Amino acid sequence: MLYWLIELSDRLSILNVFRYLTFRAVGAVVTALVVVFLFGPAIIKLLRLKQGKGQPIRADGPESHLVTKKGTPTMGGLMILSGLLVSTVLWANLSNAYVWVVLAVTLGFGLVGFYDDYLKVTKQTHDGFSGRTRLMAEALIAATACYALAHLGRVPFATSLTFPFFKELVIDLSWFFIAFGAFIIVGAGNAVNLTDGLDGLAIVPVMVAAGSFGMISYLVGNAVFADYLQIHFVPGTGELAVVCGAVIGAGVGFLWFNAPPASIFMGDTGSLALGGLLGVVAVATKHEIVLAIVGGLFVLEAVSVIVQVVSFRLTGRRVFRMAPIHHHFEKLGWTEAQIVIRFWIIAFVLALAGLSTLKLR
Repeated sequence: MLYWLIELSDRLSILNVFRYLTFRAVGAVVTALVVVFLFGPAIIKLLRLKQGKGQPIRADGPESHLVTKKGTPTMGGLMILSGLLVSTVLWANLSNAYVWVVLAVTLGFGLVGFYDDYLKVTKQTHDGFSGRTRLMAEALIAATACYALAHLGRVPFATSLTFPFFKELVIDLSWFFIAFGAFIIVGAGNAVNLTDGLDGLAIVPVMVAAGSFGMISYLVGNAVFADYLQIHFVPGTGELAVVCGAVIGAGVGFLWFNAPPASIFMGDTGSLALGGLLGVVAVATKHEIVLAIVGGLFVLEAVSVIVQVVSFRLTGRRVFRMAPIHHHFEKLGWTEAQIVIRFWIIAFVLALAGLSTLKLR
């Protein structure tokens, strides 16, 4: 919205500052942070009042959770989404179609997660609605977004898959791109959802990944920088740096309330929305494979669940003491703080590895 102030820059030259993505991205960080700080306590109070017993705790989970986390409200993703939405609408160029595609996926996944959280809280059960139904809803949202992305870009590059470390290696997936992109977005949403199991565990890696893809969006959407780094130029995607900035600001604000011991949990409302956002930004910028590196922690969490389920069904044995893998380390005796901080470090190192692909070509 503030972007349109540049139309008045001929009368007041200082308004030219709104032309710069970097300025608006920083503005988005600060605005989202302030919104969550200001309205967070009221949202937490309302959710605690409405939910009563809070998020149901898994009986088969770590025993300490039944004591330390009992009664904590969930749906904290509403705080994040509020800050993200207000900040994006205020600072982004709203005539940019990529911004609306990303917001549509984020809010769509957030709605799916909200309904799942609602069922868990009202029924006081760890199970929400049917997993198959949830995946179908997510897939429909993601496929629609990928269809839109396929029409926004240049043909045939819009439906192509690029590879890190290689300058010219590009494979045109044609219309299979929609299925592939939807898989990336749905996978990212659910991987972040699985990671959200300890206070502060998911939100910091999400912010690290958002910061990484904010930089990637800025570079990919800038013809000069893209040519210098010999990466593929995708016009219009630079504006997604503002959205990623809003994620960072809202995430920092949420972490204030989610730091151990958490006053509120993110819930599926936040984790699905943020994972979906990272997925669709990666697809839009043609850096799907880099997402697997930058978000390697989320991949590890998801793979640990898949391995556990497959192993138990085929052999009757469990590979991990408990899945996702952060619970395995709890069972081994690691404290919650040790797991969370060490996983943050892993996320940061993986982000550096992912960003290095921009230059190593």
